[in-house]
Amino acid sequence: MADNAGFLYMLPVPIAEGSLDHFVPSVNAPIIESLDLFFVENIRSARRAIRLFCPTKPIDPITFVEIGKHSDNAMISEAFTRMELGASAGVLSEAGCPGIADPGALVARLAHERKIRVVPLIGPSSLLLALMASGLNGQCFAFSGYLPKDPSELRSALARLERRIVDEKQSQLFIETPYRNEKIVEQILSTCRPQTRLCIAQNITAEDEHIETRTIAQWRKSPLSLAKVPTLFILGS
Repeated sequence: MADNAGFLYMLPVPIAEGSLDHFVPSVNAPIIESLDLFFVENIRSARRAIRLFCPTKPIDPITFVEIGKHSDNAMISEAFTRMELGASAGVLSEAGCPGIADPGALVARLAHERKIRVVPLIGPSSLLLALMASGLNGQCFAFSGYLPKDPSELRSALARLERRIVDEKQSQLFIETPYRNEKIVEQILSTCRPQTRLCIAQNITAEDEHIETRTIAQWRKSPLSLAKVPTLFILGS
């Protein structure tokens, strides 16, 4: 690691409103308090997260570097130059853990390339929390992000995932835009084998959290009316 460089902290944020005290350690707050350089997906939500952790921290002196769709390579390069000179920085996800299903992974990769130490902090991950509660294989699993929207492509994707379940005993995790929750479940129930197990995990860490695992045959007999809220799906055996 570079001798004089700062650290890059991967900073988890709450998944659901009101879950800060239960799912994010209090030791994270002093680290956030000490930083004035952040890589973020959205500046407005990043400001809100920082105020949540550190209510009295001045926001105006902070430099926010956007990543993802609105990233500016020149700003990212300038931020890493500051870090090589000794400044530390943080990566804030929109929800949960940065670097997991979000563009924070690119920032961590750049830090490794520049010999800057990457420090992951403890916090909630909807992927791991759902898998923990699902009763499905946690020894071998994969996350596929969003599956195709086209019905024929989606059926093919689900068939591929089921083959991995059978051949490798690998649990398959994926997500969908909340307003499409009902549609993807309809496709899962019409495509997958009766004995395949499906876990539906909604609003993880919120007061109305709902996590339930059944076989496809059981879901077909009594389907769940899904709210249009963040949902994670797991297929397994």
